[in-house]
Amino acid sequence: MNTEKNIKRSYVGVELLRVLAAEGYNIFSTKQARELAPRVGLKDSYLCESLYHLRRNGWIEPLRRGMYALAHDLPGMWSAHEFEVAMNLVSPAAVSHWSAMSIHGLTRQIPRTVFVLTTTESSVPRMRSAGDKSVSRRGYLAGNTRYLFVQVKPERFFGIEKIWVNDRRRVSVTDPERTLLDALCFPQYCGTFGEATEAFNMRGDDLDIERIVGYALRLGGAAAKRLGWVLEYYDFDLSRFRSLLDLPIKGYRKLDPTGPRKGPCNSRWMIQENLPGKITS
Repeated sequence: MNTEKNIKRSYVGVELLRVLAAEGYNIFSTKQARELAPRVGLKDSYLCESLYHLRRNGWIEPLRRGMYALAHDLPGMWSAHEFEVAMNLVSPAAVSHWSAMSIHGLTRQIPRTVFVLTTTESSVPRMRSAGDKSVSRRGYLAGNTRYLFVQVKPERFFGIEKIWVNDRRRVSVTDPERTLLDALCFPQYCGTFGEATEAFNMRGDDLDIERIVGYALRLGGAAAKRLGWVLEYYDFDLSRFRSLLDLPIKGYRKLDPTGPRKGPCNSRWMIQENLPGKITS
């Protein structure tokens, strides 16, 4: 008798997933499932139990508490793209850094982690290390994908555009110019500083100088001076970014923020050129 009940509840649970998918919820919350459950005759008292069995049997994947995504092998239903998942893990959110570089063709690497830009005011899901109560800094695992959240002050959450994924959903992503600046300021999230500078070369004439200069001035002195150094290195017309040169700044900034404080100091850009070929023992 219990077996028959479990089969019936599993069937009703799958029917609920079909209703959710038909309503466009390939990612859904417990609240959304509860609102649609009466359509398939699923009682509210059995909803959590039904979600538990759907999860255990691989029909849905848990993203964070009270939020799920349809699994990849459901006939007649489409699964959630990893970038869609990112939009549902935190708000506001924009795919960024190395992931955005891949989207915009600014790297030849395919990052295994999805990088997400959000604000310091956002509640970010965190994964705990196995056997340790401390929070892991390696990101957050949802389904089979690892997400790493980079938090900035709300006034620095800008330079965002929308793109389509799977021709079904639009997601937010940092635009090419913001992505290039983030690569200069956080190369650890974009491979290496060498890859960050090479991305400028890959962008080439498609780079919107006015836009990226405006962004850099909003982000502050270190970003502005690094950008000016790189633009001059690639022989862009100085008249188009002279405002970066004229920006006053106190003290030298490291060209590679992840590198040692060594190397010659460029007084023109107030930059310490701490690149491997410049550093002497």
